[in-house]
Amino acid sequence: MAVQLDDQLMDILACPADHAPLRVGTVADPGADVLTCTSCGLRYPVVDGIPVLLADEALPALPADGA
Repeated sequence: MAVQLDDQLMDILACPADHAPLRVGTVADPGADVLTCTSCGLRYPVVDGIPVLLADEALPALPADGA
């Protein structure tokens, strides 16, 4: 199921690691329940509709999604 977040919220959310914008899902799976950094590619899980923007909880970048 694709993440449903308000556009205004997406405008202010940023990657905790490098402060770059985030996108919903991944390049390979736009419906994934993660927010992906557009710069470094770290993936942050979305649990029950709440983004978990903690570096310790971040998933590694996928080869096609970032650095």
